[in-house]
Amino acid sequence: MSNSIKTISWKFSDCSKFYPELPQEKIYIHCPEDIYRTFLFLFKQQVKERFVVVWLNSCNKVSGFEIVTEGLLNSSLVHPREIFRGAIVTTCASIVIMHNHPSGNTEPSQEDIQITKQIVESGKIIAIPVQDHIIFGEDSYTSFAERGLI
Repeated sequence: MSNSIKTISWKFSDCSKFYPELPQEKIYIHCPEDIYRTFLFLFKQQVKERFVVVWLNSCNKVSGFEIVTEGLLNSSLVHPREIFRGAIVTTCASIVIMHNHPSGNTEPSQEDIQITKQIVESGKIIAIPVQDHIIFGEDSYTSFAERGLI
């Protein structure tokens, strides 16, 4: 029970001791590169896929994040209910989703495209838009928004 409460109330002030790499100042997102630079530490040297959701307020200020799943070498199971659970509880205005490809290749797979469409549609129903889905590679990233996939 305490784990779920901690996850739901996850704020930057609560996690600075767990993630010292996280900037202590307020973080505003203006472009995909802002997400990449801010959250790269979560994906560096990961040997498994990790799926993360970032919660944004109406001014695109990051209000928190949640590591939703950690998967296998080349896949991570994720479902919209896990993506939006924390977003609903924290009353965020929008989200950015992101995951890594341990292979270093940032090209979206068909599964990446399909789950993104499903998450975007779910967000439309509950009025929490998905601003972007970013795939982290070894030294680069791919933004679904920049590619016109969202």
